[in-house]
Amino acid sequence: MNHQPSTSSDPLHGVTLQLMLERLHDAYGWDGLARRVPINCFSSNPSIQSSLKFLRRTPWARAKVEGLYLELVSV
Repeated sequence: MNHQPSTSSDPLHGVTLQLMLERLHDAYGWDGLARRVPINCFSSNPSIQSSLKFLRRTPWARAKVEGLYLELVSV
C-alpha cells in the first residue's frame, strides 16, 4: 500500500492570503501594488489588515492578487 503524503499541484496550496500580501508588499510596496492591481485598499491608506478584509470579501480582487503573486514567485 502506498502511504506517501498527497501533494497538490496548486501553487497556492498552503499559502495564506496574508503571506501573499506580505510578500507582494515587500516586493512592490503599496504604490507598486496599486499600479499593478488598481484597488482602493492598496492606494488609499493601505495596510495589510484593511487589504485582507477587502480581499476576503471581494473574489475578483483576490483573484487578481493571487495572479500577481503567482507571477512574482514564478520568476
